[in-house]
Amino acid sequence: MIRRSILAGAAALALFGLAGCGKPDPGAGGPTTVNFSILAVENAQGLQTEWGPILADMEKATGYKIKPFFQSNYTSLIEAMRFKQTDVAWFSNQSGLEAVRRSNGEVFARTFDPSGADGYKSVLIVPASSKTTLEDVLKCDKSLDFGIGDAKSTSGTLAPMTYLFSPKGIKPERCFKTVRAANHQANLFAVGKGVLDVATNNSTSIRLNRERGESAANQIRVIWESPRLPEDPIVWRKDLDPAVKEKVRQFMLTYGKGTGPDAERQRANLAKLSIGGFLPADNTHLIPVREMEATGALAAAENDKDAAKIAEARKTLEAVRAERAALEAKTGKPAE
Repeated sequence: MIRRSILAGAAALALFGLAGCGKPDPGAGGPTTVNFSILAVENAQGLQTEWGPILADMEKATGYKIKPFFQSNYTSLIEAMRFKQTDVAWFSNQSGLEAVRRSNGEVFARTFDPSGADGYKSVLIVPASSKTTLEDVLKCDKSLDFGIGDAKSTSGTLAPMTYLFSPKGIKPERCFKTVRAANHQANLFAVGKGVLDVATNNSTSIRLNRERGESAANQIRVIWESPRLPEDPIVWRKDLDPAVKEKVRQFMLTYGKGTGPDAERQRANLAKLSIGGFLPADNTHLIPVREMEATGALAAAENDKDAAKIAEARKTLEAVRAERAALEAKTGKPAE
């Protein structure tokens, strides 16, 4: 069975908590508050502490009050932007794609890793003391308890389905004894403590755990890695006031850049989140994610032996690949 750790009611409650925020100040002729939503892929309280100095710097640089909204439910963040209850958001790639499709979102920046490696990997993890192998996982004999990510998680769900399970005709709900959806931190701890036999995760989450001196990363081992995935996008509402957009853009693209004590302090703030800084981007940043999505859809259609769905999925995949090829020909570099 599938045990969902996040209930629909939580999403509704989160949205209610944002209602009425981000309203313009009639006297100033524009918004005085920018609602900034942050995907809480781990403990929200810890993220509030780590994002606090960055958001304070954003307030100082832009002149706006920056109101953070931390939520581990990807759908609630997408819906918050859809109903104009949030203005700017740090998303994962899959949830960012949904915000662009459903919530009038637009990518304007992307993160980069402080290590210099551009991108990260989805992984499967098992307890360090376990003898479980990838072959054991792929047996699908319903003997293992499995942890997956949110349905809109790139590394927690989309990547392992695209690159591992779907090509082999594996549907987790039919493969494992139990399937539990949770964020990366919860899955990491659950595997480290032996509560789960295997779970999805990502290389950044594991590295952050180790760098913070926490023990979970030393209690697991990786048995599978995906190809490299694009870094996270920063998305704003298309209809956001252009003046607000420009101030936010300038802040994001200059934060942590340059020399001197202030730049060093800013880079230290970002490093706590395993972010090196921000680079300009647009919706083409999501082309590789769309290709992953289309690849998984084709594999699923082929597994179901549905000729109509196969034809439609193949058409979609070919269109995305053509778009990617055109972009690479134009820029002279691989689509990110």
